[in-house]
Amino acid sequence: MISKRFVIKRLLLLIPVLLGVATFVFAILHLSPGNPARVIAGQRASEEFVQQVERELGLNDPIWVQYGRFLFDAVQLEFGQSYSIQKGTPVTQVLADRLPVTIEMAIYGQILGILFGIPLGIISAVKQNTVTDHLTRVGALTGISVPIFWSGPLLILFFAQFLGVLPTSGRIATQYSVPAITGIITIDTLLVADVDAFVSAARHLLLPTVVLGVYQMALISRMMRSSMLEVVRQDYMRTARAKGQGVKITTLKHGFRNALIPVVTVIGIQFGTLLGGAVLTETVFGISGIGTLLVSAIRVGDYPVVQGTVLLFAFLFTLVNLGVDITYSYLDPRIEQ
Repeated sequence: MISKRFVIKRLLLLIPVLLGVATFVFAILHLSPGNPARVIAGQRASEEFVQQVERELGLNDPIWVQYGRFLFDAVQLEFGQSYSIQKGTPVTQVLADRLPVTIEMAIYGQILGILFGIPLGIISAVKQNTVTDHLTRVGALTGISVPIFWSGPLLILFFAQFLGVLPTSGRIATQYSVPAITGIITIDTLLVADVDAFVSAARHLLLPTVVLGVYQMALISRMMRSSMLEVVRQDYMRTARAKGQGVKITTLKHGFRNALIPVVTVIGIQFGTLLGGAVLTETVFGISGIGTLLVSAIRVGDYPVVQGTVLLFAFLFTLVNLGVDITYSYLDPRIEQ
């Protein structure tokens, strides 16, 4: 049973982390070259108009005043309006439109990695130094080593161009118009009971999910194997076997739960990374998620979007870390002590 005191303590620890990230983002953007007022006004605008924009945005105020205003607005989830990406649109709306795209892809990719990575890691550890173990290790090493910018186009070339069974890019076929209820298109198609649209969305997501899932599976299986090998050598595992308990029961009942603790760390870190934006995957498959949004905002100097996106990344990572801590305490209650 997870105590409320443990959860509250972890939640309170998130406050200084988010404050530190907000301060870092504010400092970096104000130290970086370029003038936001010039970006808004345009390169050919007069100096008088640029100064007018600076006054309207408060950019000519003392730095500590700007910092205080930035923190106050951030607490209220007010990051201003986009300068260039979607000019005049509130940053929160821009993020709300793009975030579900990345969340959907990250969840499916992580589920695929967990479903295959954990069993493969356990099998590899139980059958150590056998042909099965060697094949699993080679497969995991290949999955980690092959870069996404190579595997993605290769899958597109094979399944989309050569076989012609899967689409090359996008989230759904153009003939379908699905209302954005949750922003996660596979769920939205089910909510409106459009089976054909759901099949189209699933087919579009299959290749990017496989690309992400294979990499996650490789990392998880390697960590699961190492952790399980360490656990099976423990005294309590030998004692259970000495009492006549079968290998499968001993492994799953006594070894699996303890071996999961370091694996949960890897899953949490990788899931946080995916939520931060799988930029390469989104670029290769033409998916407009949060990762490509950040890259575009940095390129055109859209500072409010950059600030909002980075703070969103930090918040997502802290939530994932909170989930990892709670999972730790569930797997091993002694951690709360």
